[in-house]
Amino acid sequence: MDRPLMISALLEHANRVSGDREIVSRSVEGPIHRYTYHDAHTRSRQLAKALTALGVQLGDRIATLAWNTYRHFEIYYAVSGIGAITHTLNPRLAPAQFTYIVNHAEDSYIFVDLNLVPLIEAVAADLLSVKGIVVMTDAAHMPESNIDNLLCYEDLIDGQSDDFDWPEFDENTASSLCYTSGTTGNPKGALYSHRSTVIHAYASALPDVLNLAEREVVLPVVPMFHVNAWGIPYGATMTGAKLVFPGPMLDGASIHELLVDEEVTFAAGVPTVWLGLLNYWRENNKSVPSLNRTVIGGTAIPQSMIESFQEDFGIEVRHAWGMTEMSPLGTISLVKPNVPAADKAARYRSQIKQGRPVFGVDMKIVDDDGNALPHDGKAYGELMVRGPWITSGYFKIDHSEAHDHDGWFATGDVCTIDPDGYMEVTDRSKDVIKSGGEWISSIDLENQAMGHPDVIQAAVIGVHHPKWDERPLLIVVPAKDKTPELASINEYLTGKVAKWWLPDDMIVVESLPIGATGKVLKTELRAQFGDHKLPTA
Repeated sequence: MDRPLMISALLEHANRVSGDREIVSRSVEGPIHRYTYHDAHTRSRQLAKALTALGVQLGDRIATLAWNTYRHFEIYYAVSGIGAITHTLNPRLAPAQFTYIVNHAEDSYIFVDLNLVPLIEAVAADLLSVKGIVVMTDAAHMPESNIDNLLCYEDLIDGQSDDFDWPEFDENTASSLCYTSGTTGNPKGALYSHRSTVIHAYASALPDVLNLAEREVVLPVVPMFHVNAWGIPYGATMTGAKLVFPGPMLDGASIHELLVDEEVTFAAGVPTVWLGLLNYWRENNKSVPSLNRTVIGGTAIPQSMIESFQEDFGIEVRHAWGMTEMSPLGTISLVKPNVPAADKAARYRSQIKQGRPVFGVDMKIVDDDGNALPHDGKAYGELMVRGPWITSGYFKIDHSEAHDHDGWFATGDVCTIDPDGYMEVTDRSKDVIKSGGEWISSIDLENQAMGHPDVIQAAVIGVHHPKWDERPLLIVVPAKDKTPELASINEYLTGKVAKWWLPDDMIVVESLPIGATGKVLKTELRAQFGDHKLPTA
């Protein structure tokens, strides 16, 4: 039967067959909140009626400025369920970027968490299309504010019944909107459909991807404003997995508390968050017996982090890669069954790669002229992708230079693909270091350097050299009570990377600049250290 793929059907299904499974949240107000999929379905339908009463129509953009909580989850389903578009906003954006995105999307309402209201107050006068701001709290916690048409979330839904049937419409109708931070100039909007989102949810739940199931207890630390928390709120709902939302508290102690108290089996997040958690475990001699695997993405992870999770704490690491334009799932790195368990070097070599494409994602690498390159693990080229959940263009932009005439999307990543299908990002095209006509992978250097015991974080940029054009400059954050030395690090790197890759100089800093999506800002490092005089120059 030709039945449309509807996001609302995911929650309807969870209500029918997994209605008693819990959704647990650390609320912005403080206490732990817990209810079930049945409750979430009831309240999402109430919210859908409230939105309809406000005049929200098919295709209207409804923004969220919020952490991972049960209310944010309800908005995901209520907004797209009536044919409107859920537009997630990143609270870590600069005010000018934030204002541009809201105005470009022409958001009609913004749902905002209580502790993020000041961000709206600072730019409210510049938000041209917004009709009202809904604070995601109850009447007792409503803030005093000079924002016009300030509404209370709980008051909004309290007056509505749950006597509501989800409408059906074309599955290609837009469902959600995310703006990418990976572009130069103004952010660009990636628009997803009901069809693409449901197919993505199916793929994410596969055993060799996220392995979602009703028996699992899932903690998405990755924010719901980062490409819809990598699709987990949809995949977990499809399978009826218990969901645990961390709210605004992402420090090691807070995450550990939820992992233990809720007996989490699977967690997902970016390396910077897991670094804080690992440090907390080591400093406090803690562990989480229930946690058996984690997926780490957003940026490349060093082998030392994989080793720590697996060998010190017995937690399997799945290295994932994707992009906002890809909804975001692209690859997942698991060790193939034919690699012997005793061959640790080979197993880690597989795991530090970004992985093999998930079914639904086609990949190829091309040279500067667009010619396809061999998948031999040696040829470097720009990665091109296509598939049913990869955007064909950008929101309100007539022509995308990133898409070719055959529909392939140019990722901007320089990669290799080996004969087994493992893709490895060697650099962003804008970050690659060219020394003497050869490429040096800043990502590989960074990951290897972070294995040195004196280094907690590392970044590598290319700086001018009169003979070699560019040479690598290593920038490190020292481990606690350690004083890194370049000679020691280069000795450690010898044999792990080519000799001519070894950094010519090193700078020690207290911290690295981190962007809104948790990635190191190489642009800031180049602005600060790009004119550094190398001792070899």
